[in-house]
Amino acid sequence: MTGAAGFLGSHLCDRLLRDGHDVLGMDNLLTGSLANIAHLEGNSRFRFVRHDVTNYLEVSGPLEGVFHFASPASPVDYLALPIQTLKVGSLGTHKTLGLAKAKTARFLLASTSEVYGDPHVHPQPESYWGHVNPVGPRGVYDEAKRFAEAMTMAYHRHHGVDTRIVRIFNTYGPRMRARDGRVVSNFIVQALKGEPLTIYGDGSQTRSFCYVDDLIDGIVRLFERGGAEPVNIGNPDEFTVRQLAEHVLRLTGSGSSVVECDLPVDDPRQRRPDIGRARETLGWQPTVGLEEGLRRTIAYFKQVLAD
Repeated sequence: MTGAAGFLGSHLCDRLLRDGHDVLGMDNLLTGSLANIAHLEGNSRFRFVRHDVTNYLEVSGPLEGVFHFASPASPVDYLALPIQTLKVGSLGTHKTLGLAKAKTARFLLASTSEVYGDPHVHPQPESYWGHVNPVGPRGVYDEAKRFAEAMTMAYHRHHGVDTRIVRIFNTYGPRMRARDGRVVSNFIVQALKGEPLTIYGDGSQTRSFCYVDDLIDGIVRLFERGGAEPVNIGNPDEFTVRQLAEHVLRLTGSGSSVVECDLPVDDPRQRRPDIGRARETLGWQPTVGLEEGLRRTIAYFKQVLAD
């Protein structure tokens, strides 16, 4: 499990352990945190190795699966770490695919809805090829994931590796980092601290927010019963960013104001997954609504800020 100390990676480690698997977690801690997996210390079925998967990768013994989740994933991170983001999407994917091939293990790539860019098709089905600026500042993340998908399919077609690709749409929940550039964590932390909520643009751009437990369930189903073609996993309920701000203010009881900032370059105007393939092939759809998911996430950040 690469990226094991990250937001999603740590939750996936928990789920795999609950399902009875032994898990070897890897992370170079560039954006991950040992606090996310501290509760696994002493678990005999979990082992952590600090390692950068863009370097030579060797694991002793058999492997059933390789989950490649290592990558800066928030705008704050990949804009500050452009070379590392490109390297983990290219070299890191190459190294982990090579490991899966050598071990005859199933491989799952964590891709992203960002492969669709600022879409001209809405909602976005897996058949849509996207509208991405390869030389814009966001291109380091978008193109790293697009390359990773191409590499994954090449190993599947040329080497016969059993592969999966999950395209992850905006996900939120406990273990997000405060002020990591993602809109949900930004809004919640700002509201709890009584600071203005910063909206980029006029807040009319839309997003679809998936609670982390739903996402992890979809990923496990994809690994166990999916195929090689990419699968969108996300919540198709669509909200404007301004609507999200209003939900957060109401649920936190905050008196914070809302301020508008300049819209980032190439920021997608709309984002909503077509999850027809996930419904049909995996029997999956999200079950946690935005309000319930926000309540759980707010409770987490209240504890974090109190510590």
